[in-house]
Amino acid sequence: MTNSLTPPFPQGFFWGASTSAHQVEGNNVGSDFWQAENDGSWGLPDRSGDACDSFHRWPEDLDIVRDLGLGAYRFSIEWARVVPAPGHPSLAMLRHYRRMIEGCAERGLTPVVTLHHFTSPTWLKAEGGWTSPQAVAHFAEYVRAVLPILDGVPWVCTINEPNMVAWMVARRAHGISGRDLTFVPPDPEATAALTRAHTEARDLLASVRGVKSGWTVANQNVQDHGAGPERTAELSYLIDDQYLDVAKGDDFVGVQAYSRLRAGEQDIIAPGPADRRTMIGWEFYPRALEDAVRHTAARLGESTPLLVTENGIATSDDDERIEYTSQALKGLARAMADGADVRGYLHWSLLDNYEWGSWKPTFGLVSVDRTTFRRTVKPSARWFGRLAQNPLALLGQDAAS
Repeated sequence: MTNSLTPPFPQGFFWGASTSAHQVEGNNVGSDFWQAENDGSWGLPDRSGDACDSFHRWPEDLDIVRDLGLGAYRFSIEWARVVPAPGHPSLAMLRHYRRMIEGCAERGLTPVVTLHHFTSPTWLKAEGGWTSPQAVAHFAEYVRAVLPILDGVPWVCTINEPNMVAWMVARRAHGISGRDLTFVPPDPEATAALTRAHTEARDLLASVRGVKSGWTVANQNVQDHGAGPERTAELSYLIDDQYLDVAKGDDFVGVQAYSRLRAGEQDIIAPGPADRRTMIGWEFYPRALEDAVRHTAARLGESTPLLVTENGIATSDDDERIEYTSQALKGLARAMADGADVRGYLHWSLLDNYEWGSWKPTFGLVSVDRTTFRRTVKPSARWFGRLAQNPLALLGQDAAS
């Protein structure tokens, strides 16, 4: 039962938008993903190329966030740029990302910094990636190099969606690609390494005054559609919960939700012709955010605050983006009114960007001309900016009741 007397978005709650380095910066030539895009080893249809040229145009992107009336910007530091060779961090790249942090402060924006958002240096891939015996030590070396530039950053995500990173390691090992939903559990060796890397990073980040650290989890919202409660719980543990459990005692955990997984008698049930779907093929399911927040809050208890670090929809219909986001935020308000400790909401994504192999899915509040790089703010972005200024008025008073 929701408590209609509790304001769902308390004072200090922040609103913003997210990006990741490889998806927007362009020419991330030292990363494993760039290598795979160009050698064809992962079967990716498109190259990131210049992406959105945000490596050079980040001041314009920050101006857009500010001018929309948002208060926070989540972006990632690119490991492959900062450490182009083991043991040799780039001072120039560290200075580049420091300028971005300072640029947020100059515009009154809260920076939410991610240290690893799916991409790793090619030299780590050559050693075996996250299954390399040296992976954790290499990541710790990278985090140490970044520590001096994090002054004034209140929120640091160590690793983005470790469950998806470990799952992709397993899928590639089994030769599974594309949108094939054949279930394979996340790779346990990669999971163990990611967990150790997060723990070491968290301990290192504790030395920086004012920094709160945690990792983000891709909440898949596993639901029982014939699998039975035991199998559903088993799948939920493998896909989500073991990674949520690692976050117990962290400063926060990032909740990232888009849709749900329906566990059937035989396997995961893929969205069919009768289901409303997004451009990426996922089921249109705005309630995913509420479900994920409630599940995470119940799993971790009151000691671990939550940030919504990603939520959005791949659609070419901007009205549909507003519809999805409005319903998702009403669900978030209900969960918060019931006691979920959520400190902020970051929409995915600020820009239409490179979606890990394809330019077709458009998640952005802002479109980007891939020839001129001109940014065009969409009506959904203006709507979201107004919502950030007065959420109850735009969502309706029923959002908390």
